Amino acid sequence: MESNQNRRSAIKNIVTGTAAITAAGMLSSFKPGEKEMVVDTALKGNINHAVCRWCYGDMTVEQLCAAAKDIGIKGIDLVGPADWPTLQKYGLYSSMCNGAEINLTDGFGDTQFHAQLHKNYSEMIPKVAAAGYKNLICFSGSRRGKDNETGWNNCVEGLKPMVELAEKHNIVLVMELLNSKIDHKDYQCDRVEWGAELAKRLGSEHFKLLFDIYHMQIDEGDVIRNIRQYHPYINHYHTGGVPGRNEIDDSQELYYPAIMKAIVATGHKGFVAQEFIPKQPDHIASLRKAVHICDV
Repeated sequence: MESNQNRRSAIKNIVTGTAAITAAGMLSSFKPGEKEMVVDTALKGNINHAVCRWCYGDMTVEQLCAAAKDIGIKGIDLVGPADWPTLQKYGLYSSMCNGAEINLTDGFGDTQFHAQLHKNYSEMIPKVAAAGYKNLICFSGSRRGKDNETGWNNCVEGLKPMVELAEKHNIVLVMELLNSKIDHKDYQCDRVEWGAELAKRLGSEHFKLLFDIYHMQIDEGDVIRNIRQYHPYINHYHTGGVPGRNEIDDSQELYYPAIMKAIVATGHKGFVAQEFIPKQPDHIASLRKAVHICDV
């Protein structure tokens, strides 16, 4: 993606319902209003495919759901309660719920935000459970000069009561790994080892990591080995081409078929969500191609 501000702005607009919803020229692979949709039956079934809503801000949620259903995608990432009825209409799962976070910088790593985060998550966790969903995203936030130990201690203090509430509702709080080199300067949970250590200290199956392949390639590389080593602490993956967070084809440096085979080999039963920003004119064709690249 072009900058961290793009994602922050997109998520904020989508959560508040103010995202632009004009979709002219974006749906050459799908015609709105078609009653008959051909589901892509060629998918192998080893990967639970999802797509991140914020990457398609010029489409309505309904249009994205229709296109996703046509491709064979099972879930939509990063939507909140307002959009769940639309997903349900199309038989799609809210694979990574959001709406409880403050933003990407003010997170559980800073005690000054704990009171607001506790209020937000205490309200959202029961909603996620009542809707029949499982995963709710969270963030460490920025370092702001804190060393690793302080960050871990603050996150444990802030997350522990929320994880206990998540356990009661059978929800998993999922902290995303973001790069601090390019897109999210000063973000603390920027290495899988850091996130895994936090998971160890919390000691609950109701706290896991979102391994964003794009972000981790930028900050530490060694993607496949890290997936193999740390997969017990990971329950969700995001894709994205490096550099630029665009299409995951041969225009970028990662070889996604090998990465997906490594994920499947760990026994992963969660979702892999496409989180790239399409550069090609036909955005849905790019999404369809990405799903097939990852469908090992």
